[in-house]
Amino acid sequence: MQRLSSHQLLQELRGVKDLLIVQDLDGVCMQLVQDPLNRRIDASYVTAAAQFGDSFAVLTNGEHEGRRGVNRVVEQALGNDLHPARNGLYLPGLAAGGVQLQNRYGQVSNPGVSEAEIAFLTAAPHRMEELLRRGLSYLLPEFSPDQLTQLAHTAVLDTQMSPTVNLNGVFAQIPDDVVRQQALQGLLQQLMGELLTEAVQQGLAGSFFLHVAPNLGCDADGLERLKPAVAGDVGTTDIQFMLSGSLKEAGLLVLLNQYMACHYGEVPFGEEFNVRIAPNNQTDLLKLVQDRIPAERMPLLVGVGDTVTSNRADDDSGWLRGGSDRGFLTLLQTLGTWSGRANRVVLVDSSHGEVDRPSLSHPFLAGITDANDPLQLNVLMLGGPDQYITWFQQLAKVHSSTIANKSQSGLN
Repeated sequence: MQRLSSHQLLQELRGVKDLLIVQDLDGVCMQLVQDPLNRRIDASYVTAAAQFGDSFAVLTNGEHEGRRGVNRVVEQALGNDLHPARNGLYLPGLAAGGVQLQNRYGQVSNPGVSEAEIAFLTAAPHRMEELLRRGLSYLLPEFSPDQLTQLAHTAVLDTQMSPTVNLNGVFAQIPDDVVRQQALQGLLQQLMGELLTEAVQQGLAGSFFLHVAPNLGCDADGLERLKPAVAGDVGTTDIQFMLSGSLKEAGLLVLLNQYMACHYGEVPFGEEFNVRIAPNNQTDLLKLVQDRIPAERMPLLVGVGDTVTSNRADDDSGWLRGGSDRGFLTLLQTLGTWSGRANRVVLVDSSHGEVDRPSLSHPFLAGITDANDPLQLNVLMLGGPDQYITWFQQLAKVHSSTIANKSQSGLN
């Protein structure tokens, strides 16, 4: 496939008025770190995002609010110079896989989520920590009880809508010990399964699912597959306990619904549309768009992510393709094929951070894609978040100038 350079994409988007950029966060505009509380974001990126207005939205499995939310990272970046709520500098879009909706002024809602579900999620981090502490005592016998307690405490991310266990800190204690890293991944899957069972026992059957990151796609039952640790690639580091319907591809339609409301005064999928009532597969999501939005009204979509995986199956029967960004990037690409728009997929190299990830510099993109992959990666940002932020700022200037000229033409 003939790929575009970042400069070529910039030129291609010059003058496009009906543009919608849908972008992941961690690993794209922020380096991946072992402890998410240490994330940093560039203030210049935040102000550039605001220049796009309604033409930009985030779509992340992270969260907007809470002490671990990206809003805290934005506030830290801006310091005392700019007030994000007053100046509309929070990052708009969907978090927690699609159940946490925010506008530029930091107003957050959780459409389709019940009080009982929120109560279970609030209690989940304590239970995760308890189960993890117990399991670590068997797998890491050389660590003291106090050390194990601290490792478990650090590993549990008490996010509001998608509490998570992140093994990066534990993996760092046993570098290159692939056998025990794989055992830790199995422990993680087991304890999160216990939590799902407890939810069912409390009358919340069907309310939650487990998002495995990175993953190797889904098995025959629709469950996301672990990506086992191997030398040079730790594979699965996180499992998020997420609300059902929290799929990025469904979130793409929520953002498209918002875009149409802003630009045409119409909500093709309805005022109350959210990821929890959206179809849960690519075929039905595509059909919903085709039925409700005329192809000629579709905006030009640019999807930006960093987590796409492809690994050959152990039995050599084919490829296991996954990654938390694959679903929405694939749907975005398919929408372009249907509408006749040159939608573009941008992949940012997140191997530059503190987490072992396959690099885009590999000549065959091993572990990321394969020769028969239906997802076409149009632009590769080998320089990671630093390169992407520079390009993003350039595009913001170009786009804001385009919109200003459009407005001036309207006045004339």
